[in-house]
Formats: sequence, C-alpha cells, structure tokens
Amino acid sequence: MSGRNDPNSRAEAFKRATAGALRAIGGKPDVQVTFQAGPGNVVGNRVRLPQPARSLAAPEIARLRGAADAAGLRLRHHDSRVHAARTPAPREAREVYDALEQARLEVVGARHMGGVAANLLERLTQECEQGGYARMTRKEQMPVAAALGLLARERMSGTPSPRAAQAVLAQWREAMGDGADAAFDEMARAQDDQGAFTRAARRLLAAYDLAEAEMEAEQDEQDDTAQSDEESEDQAGDKPPTPEDGAGDDGSDMEPSPTPEFARSGAAEEDDEPGEEQEGSAEGEDRPGGPQPQRPPREVEAGPTYKAFIRQFDEEIAAEDLCDAEELARLRQQLDQQLLNLSGVVSKLANRLQRRLMAQQMRAWEFDLEEGILDAGRLARVVVNPTLSLSYKHERDTDFRDTVVTLLIDNSGSMRGRPITVAAMCGDILARTLERCAVKVEVLGFTTRAWKGGQSRERWVAEGKPREPGRLNDLRHIIYKSADMPWRRARRNLGLMLREGLLKENIDGEALLWAYKRLLGRRESRRILMVISDGAPVDDSTLSVNSGSYLERHLREVIQDIESRQAVELIAIGIGHDVTRYYRRAVTITDAEELGGTMMAKLSELFDEDARREWLRQERISALVA
Repeated sequence: MSGRNDPNSRAEAFKRATAGALRAIGGKPDVQVTFQAGPGNVVGNRVRLPQPARSLAAPEIARLRGAADAAGLRLRHHDSRVHAARTPAPREAREVYDALEQARLEVVGARHMGGVAANLLERLTQECEQGGYARMTRKEQMPVAAALGLLARERMSGTPSPRAAQAVLAQWREAMGDGADAAFDEMARAQDDQGAFTRAARRLLAAYDLAEAEMEAEQDEQDDTAQSDEESEDQAGDKPPTPEDGAGDDGSDMEPSPTPEFARSGAAEEDDEPGEEQEGSAEGEDRPGGPQPQRPPREVEAGPTYKAFIRQFDEEIAAEDLCDAEELARLRQQLDQQLLNLSGVVSKLANRLQRRLMAQQMRAWEFDLEEGILDAGRLARVVVNPTLSLSYKHERDTDFRDTVVTLLIDNSGSMRGRPITVAAMCGDILARTLERCAVKVEVLGFTTRAWKGGQSRERWVAEGKPREPGRLNDLRHIIYKSADMPWRRARRNLGLMLREGLLKENIDGEALLWAYKRLLGRRESRRILMVISDGAPVDDSTLSVNSGSYLERHLREVIQDIESRQAVELIAIGIGHDVTRYYRRAVTITDAEELGGTMMAKLSELFDEDARREWLRQERISALVA
C-alpha cells in the first residue's frame, strides 16, 4: 500500500499509462515517448511530453492527457510531406498554417472518441485561460494563429470555443470577410482530406493577407501535372525532352529558396520514420540525424550587392542591459531548474572534454639531466650507491596553443521553446567547462529588435519606398558573455534567452560576420566559431521587397569568405535544418536534446590534434579543387 501512495510511484505509473494510450491512439506501438520540462512536440517516431509534477494535481493530469492525445492524433492523421508542400514562407503565416492543421487533426481524431474529445477540450480551456483571452478587449490583442485556429475548430467541429475566448472571438467573427468565411467553410468540408485542407488553409491565409494567393500554386500544379504527362509520353516513345516541352520556361532551372519550416518540420519528420537507421551515419548520410560529409558549399548565385537600408537603429548590446537585475535573476533561476534535467548526460560529456583538454595541457618532465631541479625521487639510489651522480630534472611545457571559442546562437522566433532552452543550458555548461581548462569562451546571440521591420521599415516608408532597399529590419546582436568575462559574472546573463518576446527574426549573414570580426580582434593564436541555428535566414520585411534568396545568398558569401581565409575554424550545428548546404564543416541533428552531446563531440574533435590536422588537409584539398 505504501508503494501506491508514494508520489514517485504514482507519477511513474501515470507516465506509463499515458505513453501506452498515446501509442494506441497513434497506431504506432514502437513510438518513443519521453517526459521532459518544456513544451511537448512530435518529431518522426519520437514524442516528447511535458514532465509532470510529483503531486499530479487534477488540472495537470488533464493537461498532460490532452497533450498526449493530441500527439497521438498527429501520429495517426498527419502527413508531413503534404503539410510541407504548401507551407508558407512568412513566419506569421507558418504559425497560422500549423495551428489550422493541429485543429484539423484534433477535430478529425476526436470525432468518434468521447474521452479523447474531453481531454482535448480541457487542455484547450486551460490554454485559453492561461493566455488571458478573457481579459482581452480588442481582437488585435489575440495572436492571429490562436484566433484563426479556434475559429477553424468551431467551424469544423460545430462546437463553440471555451468561454474564456468567446468575447474576443466575437470581434474576429464580425470582422471576417467573405473570402475568409468561404475558406473556413471549405476547410470544414475538406477536413478528412489533408491535401484539400491545405489548399483551403492557404486561401484563408490569402484572405487575411498573410501569404500569397493560392491560385498561382494551383496553376503550378496543373503545369507540373501536364509536364509529367508529357514526359511520360516522351519516355514511352523513346524521345528525349526538348525545350518546347516546357522545361525551364518559367525559370524553374533556378534553385528555389528553401522554405525554413520545411527544413525544420518536414525534412526532420520524414527522416525519422520507423525502420530507418539513425545510428552509424558517420559515413556521410545526407540527412538530419548524424554527422555529414565535408563538402564544399555551392557556388553563390549572382545577385545585387548586399546592403542595409539604414544601420542607425541596429544595436550591439550586453545581455544585462536588456532587462533589470530582478528579472535576470528570475530567468537564471528558471534556467537552473531546467539544468537539473539535462546536467546528467551533458555534464559527463563535458567532464570527458575537460579531461582531454587538461591532459593536453599537463606539463611534462625531462629526467636524468646534468643540471636543473634536483630529482628527489632518485636520491634513494645515491644512498645505496654513493658512486652514482645526482640526477636532475627539467619541466617542459606541452604545445597547447591559446584558444578562444565563440558560440553564436540563433535567437529567432523558431527557436522558441525547447531548442533555445537547451542552447542556453549547453552554452552555460560549455563556458564553465572550457574556463576550467584555460580556454576563453564567448557566447553571442542574434535576432532583430522588432517584427516586420521596425524603425528601418518605417524610415523606408517615409522616404517613399525606394526600390531594392536591401536589409530592412533593425538588428539586435546580444553579448551574453564576452571572452574575458569570468563565467561567475556572466551566468545570470544566459537566462535572458528564456525571456518571452526576445526571439524574433534571424539575419544570419551579418550576425556571422559580426562574430567573426570579434574573433579576429582576439590575441589568441587559435580561434573557433561554432554556430547553432534551426533554419535558413528569414526576415519577412526584407524578403518582401527583395529577392527570395537575398539573405541566404549573403550568408553563403560570408561563409565562403570565412572558410577561404582560414583565420577562424568555423563549424555549424543545425537543429532540424540541413546546415551542410551552407557550411563545409557541419552536422545536423533532428532534436534539440541531441545538442549538448553533439557540441561536446565536435569540440573534442577540434581539440584532437590528429583530427584537426586531417581537417586542415581536407580544407586545403577543397580549396585547390574550388
């Protein structure tokens, strides 16, 4: 009886039952279910759920059951390829698009399961109450993704939203246009067909001016279908395709700009399907989940010279200047709580890295010398045989060069949740570990000061919207820890990454150049720059008035310049995003939980002299080939 009443036993039993129900709903008995602090997610065949408290209060049980049921329904009813095919590029549009799909999954999946429907409704009610929707007096106060997701849920299920959201949703209904109303009706009719549903969702985004009209995408589909039919006929007749068949007429030979959300969700989920090997990919499997082959970056496409419309509103700021000391202490406490769940595995890897570095830095002795320091350990033999001469020793330093490591962390909105939390924790552990080994560490972050352009865009509009303005947002480059700042003084700053509202857009090229220039000013003889990112550079304001590859092309130019100069050793880690398309030395992981181990492993390789010499040899070969 005492075992049943033990809080730990109750929590473990509840987690086992929840994981079993999730596998049954998802129809995948081999799915891996873990419970960790932070929001839950589904990546391929792995599901992460929030860690329950030992008390297992009734509201928490309901919330966790709802999260597990939603994850199970996603496993059963969601096709990541269909979803990714129409994922819009603008960030706000992607958030709405994902919210609409989640609403569809839950409505369709819970249609014939009363218990699941009750769990999902209880979870949704808690989210509406915690979001403060009952206190909102204007529709602009409610996030667009939440509002449209709730309205779509109402239309598809025929049931009203939770009471807390009713007042503000009424304003959204009053402002709804005919195009949006028709799109909601179409989504309700197509809820059982994900492909048709995505087309209706894109029409809704167009009705709210969140993404381009879907008519162009439909025309592209018809063209693709016609082209594939023609190619089939050509193959049947053994006739090679000709330019008249339509290939390349619309510029399709140009490489399209990758859609960041596809890189984050679609590719990651596809590569994590059951039965696919994730281990042993060190030979160079070209997919997320393992080390990637070293390969030269693609040629940079010709285009307009990169520029910023105005730099007056950019800022380089220390983390402690972005919020007051009280909030910084609270955020650090929050980070410390998260560290309890991660410190086990990562700390072991960090200690292993520390031992390796300390072993390289240990001083050696030369014995049996004619002069130097008297070797007290050899005095016994002189006592035994006085005819022997005294022995001396000399201390010799090993060849371990002064080293500085810069950790550049993507602080964009797509990192929100578990990825940025894990990045902050790994930065904290890495800084502590390397500082003990006399290796200087700098931790930097990059984002923008505002969504959709900020003061830069306002100035551009005031000046009459000149053509091709270049970068059109206000940069924010954050110094969490400078290389010369001791960890004990910088430890509070790292908690700032968890601050709500900090993470916005990401303009990677200028951030990488900023970190690189800071490293060049250091006096250390060896400089290492490690970049952590989860997507391609995206800034809606800039991309809306320049070419779609404007930011990505600049990133490639910066990387190519840094790698060709070889003054800094550049390495990148992509979270669910294939960074090997940009960086010559890179690795991609599918889950943020792998970040700590990957960081320590790659740093261990960098400090392994044999591996480093081989890497430099490959760099020289690549440079000659290029």
